Amino acid sequence: MTTEEISFTDLIASSIHDMKNSVNVQVHSLEKIAHDAKARGDLAAFDSLVVVIAQAHRVNANLIQLLSLYKLGKSIYPLDITEQSVADVVDEALLQTRSVVDFKGIQVEVDCPADCHWYLDRDLITGVLLNALNNAVNYTQDKIRIHASVVDGALLLRVEDNGRGYPEHMLHSDTVVANKGVNFFTGSTGLGFYFSSQVARLHQNQGQSGALTIENGGAYGGGCFVVRLP
Repeated sequence: MTTEEISFTDLIASSIHDMKNSVNVQVHSLEKIAHDAKARGDLAAFDSLVVVIAQAHRVNANLIQLLSLYKLGKSIYPLDITEQSVADVVDEALLQTRSVVDFKGIQVEVDCPADCHWYLDRDLITGVLLNALNNAVNYTQDKIRIHASVVDGALLLRVEDNGRGYPEHMLHSDTVVANKGVNFFTGSTGLGFYFSSQVARLHQNQGQSGALTIENGGAYGGGCFVVRLP
């Protein structure tokens, strides 16, 4: 064994990268099969494939989050907080979820002023929105709303759905967003919340840090994923 031997975390990161590429190939193949099934009128197969495709997109997003957290932990992520068009960032996140949104017939409403600009890391915030959208796609009945506004000197990004909302125990826990544990019954690890919370905290201005909160209500009465960037 030498000092140049790859570390365990480096090995895991390399494996995650390979898995991400493999999942991407599988997603594209599944989407083609789903299109073919719908074209020949096999709606039962199409509906089953849509569920699998949605979960595959979530897996892919989780792998990207893990790689991002690895780079942040190693201090090798090139954090680039610059002025960005918020509408463009929202559009980019929507583009990455468009196929599964269309497959599931979900109505997406975007409420974001075209002239809204903010200082942020475009790739990381796109990842945060993608995480929120993947959650909303999984839990919504048929509607998702993305709202962006500047309130009290901070940018608020809200992703809302018309699902059942977050359970009470999550809403009343002070540490649920940043340190949510593993739920062996549902398979939830809290990775998405942790990733989004860490990204929000990286955005700082005049002694204030960004934050992630969750609540119920919003325009549709379901779950609300809220990111505040100073």
